[in-house]
Amino acid sequence: MLDHGLKAAGKRSGVEVSRPQEEDMIKIRLFVMSALITLLVVGTAMAQAPGATGGTDHSTGNSWVFPALGSFAVGIAALGGALGDGRAIAAACEGTARNPGAGGRIFTMLLLGLALIETLVLFTFLTVLLKG
Repeated sequence: MLDHGLKAAGKRSGVEVSRPQEEDMIKIRLFVMSALITLLVVGTAMAQAPGATGGTDHSTGNSWVFPALGSFAVGIAALGGALGDGRAIAAACEGTARNPGAGGRIFTMLLLGLALIETLVLFTFLTVLLKG
């Protein structure tokens, strides 16, 4: 009875789908949706009319080819920071679970590491903000 319920949960439209295949399909869908949203955001940014001067300001290093480069730099920095935060928190939880007596020291090191990771993201944001 229980086995039948597990098989029914893995079926869709009469086709047997295993868990790894289903997880891969979810990852592919998320990747495609992320790419489409990125293209939508960049497309609307590039479709805007030029400024009051009518030309491109080459003194800032930006050109008509890719004016949103700074935004992508901040996005990539935030992505890297989020991945680093997740790994650091997971490692701290695992370390505390293995040795609860060292939880205080692990927590202190976790906060220091998270502060340094987030500082890198803020430095990237400030660099883009000051550049132009």
